Amino acid sequence: MRIKIAGGIEENGIAVGNTYDKYGSKNPIVRYIMRGFASALTTLVQRANPSSIHEIGCGEGYWVLHWNKQGLSAIGTDFSAQVIEIARKNAVQSKIAPTLFNTLSIYDLNAAKHSADLIICCEVLEHLENPEAALEALQRVVRKNLIISVPHEPIWCALNLARAKYLSTWGNTPGHIQHWSKHGFIALVSNYFEIVEIKSPLPWTMLLCKPI
Repeated sequence: MRIKIAGGIEENGIAVGNTYDKYGSKNPIVRYIMRGFASALTTLVQRANPSSIHEIGCGEGYWVLHWNKQGLSAIGTDFSAQVIEIARKNAVQSKIAPTLFNTLSIYDLNAAKHSADLIICCEVLEHLENPEAALEALQRVVRKNLIISVPHEPIWCALNLARAKYLSTWGNTPGHIQHWSKHGFIALVSNYFEIVEIKSPLPWTMLLCKPI
């Protein structure tokens, strides 16, 4: 599935969406790691067996569109109005209702409005100035399961360097202001959720969690 990508646009000085089309990349390293990410995420979604999905930080909508095409009930939110507009255009292109996508900050999550059986928050916390507050917000809306992931450092930066990307920042992707090892991320999330399963698709740490 090919979708329009934000391509490095900024909103309020923050890079939004994906800086490049990692889903359609022809780079063999990128294709390999994206297959691993997709396999891990699909396995955890199947284990959660949700009746509803809310992806927080949905970007251009790739996964929400994918799940809806599979017959799952999924919506997506993102803090960026610009990237949500792109997601809505991708939805129209995919013949899926654009109203499934809405602008919402993770910090403003409301239990009455934004809860779902499965909350998915992948590739979000590394962009946030206050990840602890974000985890507290996620606690408000997780009914049954949460899938959350971040880059596994320093492997993430090393792989970027291996493909000659972001050399001036030693491989750090634009917008990444938090960095966790696998152990460090597990320790952080354990303060807020019960960790049920750990996946390590190179170069991410991905967790399936339940409310404590």
